[in-house]
Parts: sequence; structure tokens; C-alpha cells
Amino acid sequence: MTDITPDKDVPEPALFLIHVLTASGAPIALIALLAGARGNWAELFAWLGLALVVDGIDGPLARRFQIAKRLPRWSGASLDFVIDYATYVFLPAFALSASTMLDQPWNWICGGLVVFTGALYFADNGMKTPDGAFKGFPAGWNMVVFGLMVLSPSQGFTIGFVLLCCLFTFLPVRFVHPVRVVRWRPLTLAVTAAWFVAAATAVIDGMVLSGLSAWILALSSFYLLTVSAIHQALERYI
Repeated sequence: MTDITPDKDVPEPALFLIHVLTASGAPIALIALLAGARGNWAELFAWLGLALVVDGIDGPLARRFQIAKRLPRWSGASLDFVIDYATYVFLPAFALSASTMLDQPWNWICGGLVVFTGALYFADNGMKTPDGAFKGFPAGWNMVVFGLMVLSPSQGFTIGFVLLCCLFTFLPVRFVHPVRVVRWRPLTLAVTAAWFVAAATAVIDGMVLSGLSAWILALSSFYLLTVSAIHQALERYI
């Protein structure tokens, strides 16, 4: 949608609805928090999935209609950062800390590191690379914590993986944006769709996954975490 000619015939009051769409992520985040407070982690991640869909829609709409230029009073980027931090970082950290995934004090340590490193990443003006990827782990904790809750074989693996992602937040390693990175995009979009299908299955089954669906979630997660690093290595060494 970024290549579509901006539609300047739409009246500016109607354009504000795009900001309304973005801001709808805030009540979605609150409902997700309330679900997590009841210990209903499947419902929490279902709401975070909805927030992820909203986040995938509002950006292309804002670019198509040139919201930044036509409604300069309202910063869509700032609004998006507020919502994204809540849904990509804070609520997954809450799930990591408040669920039974980790014993004390590791739940506090890992949850604290997630919100700390995530806050620093959102302040990084150099988080995007020329090919549309992210530089460093892009604080996608909603997908990471979800995958760990469904698939992690042990508490030690969960702790190690969280610490590794925190470390990669500050390393010059690329992570894919499934839509903006052109290289292998059809494959990446297909893998992303497979991830969502497997994730939906896990949510419906109460955060339990086995058999083929578990393999699909694990392998698609591995692909999405590593594909841009593979691109980076190919560019450097081949």
C-alpha cells in the first residue's frame, strides 16, 4: 500500500479516524491486561493478536493518506509508539512475570529486562535499516513470550532465550519486517500466515500445542527471527 498514490480527496475530519483506529489499541491493551489479571493467558494473547492486526492496518493507511502532512497537530508516530510499547513490550512482560513460566526471582528479573530494553529500543532513531528491516531485536515480545509460553521445554530455556533477545536488542543484527523487507517477501508472508494459524490454534486450545501445529509454530518462529540475519550474512560474505 505504500506505493499507492495518496488520496487527497478524503476530508480531513474523516482522516482523523485513522488516529482513532490506532488509539483503539489502548482499550484493547486494557482488556488484555484484565484478562491476564484473571490468569487467562489465552484471552490476553488473543487481544494482543487483535492489536497486532490493527497495527498492521493503521500504518499503511496513514502513509497512503499522508496523515503526517495533512493532520500535523496529531503525531501518529508518537501515538503508535505508545500503543506498541504497551502491546509489544509491557503486556508480554506482564505475562512473563505474572504467569507460572518462571519462578521468583527470575520472573522479576526477566520481566524487568524486557520492559527496560524495550523502552530503550523504542527510543532508538536508528532502529530501521535501508532494506526495511529492524536493526537489533525489535522488541517483538508479544510473539516471543507467546511462543515461549506455548513451546518452551524448560524454565532454563525460557530464561536463556529472554536474555539472548535482550542482548540482541543492542547488536547490529537485522530482524525482518514481514511486509517492508522485499527480499523473499512472498515466502516471508506465507511463513507469517502459517505462524498466525498455528498461534490461533494454540489460543483456541488454551495455550497448548502439539504435533504438527507445534512444529509449524516453532519453525515459522525460527524463520522470522533469523531470515533478515541470513540476508545480512549473504550480503556480506557472498
